[in-house]
Amino acid sequence: MEQLNRISPVVEKLIKGNSLYQVKLNQREMIKMLVELFGQFSPEEMRAIHDDDFIRRIDKILVLEAVSGKLNDLTPEQIKMYDEAVKRR
Repeated sequence: MEQLNRISPVVEKLIKGNSLYQVKLNQREMIKMLVELFGQFSPEEMRAIHDDDFIRRIDKILVLEAVSGKLNDLTPEQIKMYDEAVKRR
């Protein structure tokens, strides 16, 4: 419950402030996933994570979740262009 109370407002604020998150993410699903993820930490470990670091960690996870399906939306030609661009790096 402590994790939910800490995670929920952070997710709500981040989603409200990011149009990509608003389009791609379901707030309830993200909160549920993050509660499970951070549930691996003890209450003491959770309290030891400073707010700025906690927000940064959640934001990085939300970015990953928001863009993870983007490659599935590409046409075969776009995938080929993407693969070629990645090879050049």
